[in-house]
Amino acid sequence: MDGLTISWIGALAGLALAIILILRKLNPVYALFLGAIAGALLGGATLNETIQVLTSGTQSVMGTVLRVLAAGVLAGVMMESGAAETIAKAIVKKFGGGKAILALALATMIITAVGVFIPVAVLIVAPIALSVGHKMGLSKIALLLALSGGGKAGNLISPNPNTIAAANGFNLDLSQVMMAGFVPAVFGLAVTVLVASLIKRKGVLVSEAEAANQNEADESNYPPLKTAIVAPLVAVVLLMLNPVGAILGIELLESFKVDAMFILPIAGIVGMLAMGKASKILDYSASGLNKMTATVLLLLGAGGIAGLISKSDLSTQIVGIIEASGVSGTLLAPIAGILMGAATASTSTGVILATGSFGEAILDMGTAPLAAAAMVHAGATVIDALPQGNYFHVTAGSMYMTIKQRMGLVPYEVLVGGTMTVVSTVLYGFLL
Repeated sequence: MDGLTISWIGALAGLALAIILILRKLNPVYALFLGAIAGALLGGATLNETIQVLTSGTQSVMGTVLRVLAAGVLAGVMMESGAAETIAKAIVKKFGGGKAILALALATMIITAVGVFIPVAVLIVAPIALSVGHKMGLSKIALLLALSGGGKAGNLISPNPNTIAAANGFNLDLSQVMMAGFVPAVFGLAVTVLVASLIKRKGVLVSEAEAANQNEADESNYPPLKTAIVAPLVAVVLLMLNPVGAILGIELLESFKVDAMFILPIAGIVGMLAMGKASKILDYSASGLNKMTATVLLLLGAGGIAGLISKSDLSTQIVGIIEASGVSGTLLAPIAGILMGAATASTSTGVILATGSFGEAILDMGTAPLAAAAMVHAGATVIDALPQGNYFHVTAGSMYMTIKQRMGLVPYEVLVGGTMTVVSTVLYGFLL
């Protein structure tokens, strides 16, 4: 098995088959596994070698899977307690209608940044956006760009599966990757607000019926803001103790090395206690686990096809093309993120494939692990909102948009993700 090298043609064929099957509505997990099997066989592997390729690939993502499952506790607490909604409403209320686009983008960014999945963050803020959009005469495409762009920015600095995958793929602490995404995320937020403001009258407006159709949730059991922010605040403080200690040279803080697998559940439990929801610990953790299950299965499927690509000479071929073109080898990291994110229409799956398939080649070209993680992570946000992915359809439904209307948003999302990738590449690939 160690000497096995699968043909790059087989690897590409397997990846293409997986994408086609996903577009044909086959469950993405099965599509990825079938693509990996077909690619390995076409690339010259025997049946036994094919099983070993899949096994080694799925084993490589187990560290990420464990941390994603642990993050389910924090996610469950934020979503089920109403804490996420409390934070979102507080931000929008603070900024008022005059700065609606900034408020909506910032709200989605923060909700995503504190550990809520980006599709769920969009669903949480969408009813507020529809109501505000109708009152202010804002178009749906501008509203959804505010939500999606803000969510993309938040995703770069969140303890979500994509960030966990980027950290684990290059053997880094989660906090390091979160901090590395901060500056690109700020640029992403700024571009989101600017572009959304420019197109706020473009396209279909929110109808009165759509605005009226937003059922007001029972907020009587929602926690107040001062307790709603406890869980994410504890998570951020604990995650940042080590890197802050290293920066400031404080030995006590620098010696605090606790993995995110412990920190995220602890933050969720502390937040639960602060909100007086201790009796709900079983319900919230079960809900968080259920929400993570689909992501975990997808990560295993991605691990299978990453095993295929890593055992092929595809990365060697791509490196050869980059060297022949005279382009800096540093660009392999963002290119890998962009291609894999687009192929799977998923940031987290794209990061898994990019790190598992091209990670070694990226590091061999002289790129530092943190720079590689930051650039791959940002790259995976560029073209990840395509029809073969769940995010595309969930966000379209949240704003009552047709497929055609939703496709019209993709170029603007590419602009936001592209900005964050360019900033990340310049900052970590060339300046630092």
